[in-house]
Amino acid sequence: MLRLEDVHTFYGNIPALRGVSIEVAEGEVITLIGANGAGKTTTLMSISGLTPPRIGRVLFRNREIHALSPDQIVALGISQVPEGRRIFPHLTVTENLDMGAFLRRDKAGIREDLDYIFSLFPILAERRHQAGGTLSGGEQQMLAISRALMARPQLLLLDEPSLGLAPIVVRLIFDVVKRINQESNTTIFLVEQNANLALQIANRGYVMENGCITLVDEARALLSNDRVRKAYLGL
Repeated sequence: MLRLEDVHTFYGNIPALRGVSIEVAEGEVITLIGANGAGKTTTLMSISGLTPPRIGRVLFRNREIHALSPDQIVALGISQVPEGRRIFPHLTVTENLDMGAFLRRDKAGIREDLDYIFSLFPILAERRHQAGGTLSGGEQQMLAISRALMARPQLLLLDEPSLGLAPIVVRLIFDVVKRINQESNTTIFLVEQNANLALQIANRGYVMENGCITLVDEARALLSNDRVRKAYLGL
């Protein structure tokens, strides 16, 4: 479904990604793990068009997308949940979700997806008339994921969904991510510092260091890899 080929992305003259190549098959949950500053968020930004690569190619369903604008990429079926949630704080929960469906015209489908989201996160149904900025951190993360789902993506990019959340909320978020993948066959590309949880729900994983992919394997193999256990699992 998605392929990055020798991607080099820069901030000014500073290289952030150095020859990154990644493949994501349809229906998979893929996780990208690594330390702070390794280039994980830049990888997602390179896919979604927010920080386009200077060298290399990004292909979605064999179509080059690295020269497209972010809204064109969303229209093709890729949605990103940004680090830090970035909801619209002064809009209500319902208005935030409406923004996620901005490019859609299928009113019946939008209503259907709204019902599905409220089944995933019942607390959002209770808070539907509440301003997004008044929600708790966990509720805002639920809203950010739901807003991205309202675009009905084929590929969902998740950037650090556990950041700053209580452990019980983190587990809920990860359970829902797995449910989204299984129930709607939405492909998931997950960037996460909580490597243990990420690898538990993923099919395959990539390890990134200093803007380079240094290790690729099945998720279960990475969980038992001594190097990964020492560097990222605290074992």
